[in-house]
Amino acid sequence: MDAQRLKSNFAQVADHGLEVADYFYADLFERNPSYRSLFPASMAQQHKVLLAALAQIVEWVDNTDELVPYLQRLGRTHAGFGVTAGHYPEVGASLVATLKYFSGPSWTQELEKDWVAAYGVVAEVMVKAGEEA
Repeated sequence: MDAQRLKSNFAQVADHGLEVADYFYADLFERNPSYRSLFPASMAQQHKVLLAALAQIVEWVDNTDELVPYLQRLGRTHAGFGVTAGHYPEVGASLVATLKYFSGPSWTQELEKDWVAAYGVVAEVMVKAGEEA
C-alpha cells in the first residue's frame, strides 16, 4: 500500500467537496436500501462528517499511533448506531466506486489495490473495536 499515492488521490477527489459524499451515499443506498435507516433523515451533517473522517484517515494512513485509536473510536461509535461487521464490505464497495468515479482517468489498478488494502485495515480495526464495545 502506497500511502503517498493514497494521499495524492484523496486530495484530487476531495477537490469535489460535498459531491463526493452525495455520490457515496447515493451509491451505498442504491446497493443497500435497508442501510438508509441507519442514518438521520437529514444527511447534510452526515456528509460533512464522512468527508472529515476520510480526510483524517488519509492524513494518518502512515501514522498508526494516531490512526488506530481514531479508528477504534469510530468503530465503537458506529457499533452504537447499529453498524455490524456485515455492513463494512458494502461500505467499502461504495467507497471504492466513489473514489474511482472522482479520480477519472487517473484511476489505476494499483490505486484500486491501495484503496482496497487501506479500507481492509480500517474495517478490521473498526469492526474489532465495535465488537468489543
